[in-house]
Amino acid sequence: MNKKSKNIIISGGGTGGHVFPAIAIAHALKKIDPEVNILFVGARDRMEMEKIPEAGYEIIGLPVSGIQRKLTWKNLKVPFKLLKSLLQAKKIIKQYNPGVVVGVGGYASGPVLKVAASKKIPTLIQEQNSYAGITNRMLAKKAQKICVAYEGMEKYFPAEKIIITGNPVRKNLQLTKVKKEKALKYFNLQQNTKTILSIGGSLGARSINESILDHLHLFKNENVQLIWQCGKLYHEKARKQLNKYNLNNVVLKDFINRMDMAYAAADIIISRAGAGTISELALIKKPVILVPSPNVAENHQTRNAKTLVDKKAAILIEDNKAKTELIKTAIGLINDDNKLNTLSNNIKKMAKPNSAKLIAEEVLKLIN
Repeated sequence: MNKKSKNIIISGGGTGGHVFPAIAIAHALKKIDPEVNILFVGARDRMEMEKIPEAGYEIIGLPVSGIQRKLTWKNLKVPFKLLKSLLQAKKIIKQYNPGVVVGVGGYASGPVLKVAASKKIPTLIQEQNSYAGITNRMLAKKAQKICVAYEGMEKYFPAEKIIITGNPVRKNLQLTKVKKEKALKYFNLQQNTKTILSIGGSLGARSINESILDHLHLFKNENVQLIWQCGKLYHEKARKQLNKYNLNNVVLKDFINRMDMAYAAADIIISRAGAGTISELALIKKPVILVPSPNVAENHQTRNAKTLVDKKAAILIEDNKAKTELIKTAIGLINDDNKLNTLSNNIKKMAKPNSAKLIAEEVLKLIN
C-alpha cells in the first residue's frame, strides 16, 4: 500500500450531530492505524471550521450552503456556491489523492462525495438518522458502503451496502465512570430525591423551556429535583422567573459542560431527538422523554423518536403539546418505577458502544 492510498477525506458537518461523529471516526481511524492521513472538508462559516481544528485535524472549507426555507435573495446564490464548491472539491481530491472519502452528512458532503465517485474513489456514507435525507439517498447510488444507526434503512438504500454500526458519540463523555452520588453532589442536589434532567441544546428549546417555566410551581410541592439546561437564549428569562420561586431543588444552567455528571445524576431525561443525542441516551440506559424539534429537515427528529417509541424505549411528546403536557408527564413518569424499568431496559438494547471503531474498520477495508 503506498503512502498516498492512506489519505482519507471526511466531509460534512453543519451541526454537532454531524461534526462529533466525524471527529470520533477520525480518532478511531488514527487509533487503528496511526499512519493514516486525515483531511476534513466542511462548509465555510459552519461549526466544523472551529471544532475540527480544536480536535487536532486540518480542515478546508467550501462555500456551499443550503436553501433557506423562507424567501430570501440569498437563495439565488446557492447554485453558484454549489458550482464553485464542486470545482474546489475536484481540486482538493486531485491534490490530496484520497484512498477513500467518508461523508457524514451536511452541506459539504454532497460535492465532495459526488466528485470522489466520479473519479472511482471508494466512498462510505454515515447516515445518523432513521430517515435518510435526499442528498444521502442520491450519493448512496455510487457509494460502496452505508453505515446506519437504525434497522429498516433498506427502504432508502441498497440493502447489500448497509452496515448497522450505530452513531459514534463524543469521546469526552465518560458515561460509565461517574457515580450518581458524586454527580448529585456536583450539582448540590439531594441524594435521596429523584432527578429530572432537561437538555434542549446549546441555544435552548422553546417548547421545553416554556413548559418548565409554566410548571415551576410543581417543584415546590413534588419530591423531585431538576437540572435544567435552558440554553443561552433563554437563560436570563429563566433565571428571573426562577428567582421568584426561591427553589433550591432546581439547578439552572445555560450550558452544561460536564454532561457525564448530568447524565449520571438523572433518573429521567427530557431531550430533543437528534440522532447523536439518542445514541448517547441509549448508552447511558436512562428513561427518556423526547420532544422532537419541528425545525429540522424532513422532520427527521420525529422519525427518530418514533423508532424508539415503537420499541417502547422512549416517550414522545410532540412539540406543540409540550408546553401543557411535558412536565406533568415527566413528574408522573418519575414516580412510576415499572415504566422507568421498561424504558431503561428497552433503550439499553439499542446501544452501540463501539460505533466509531466499527465505522473506521469499514473505511480501512475500502482502502485495502
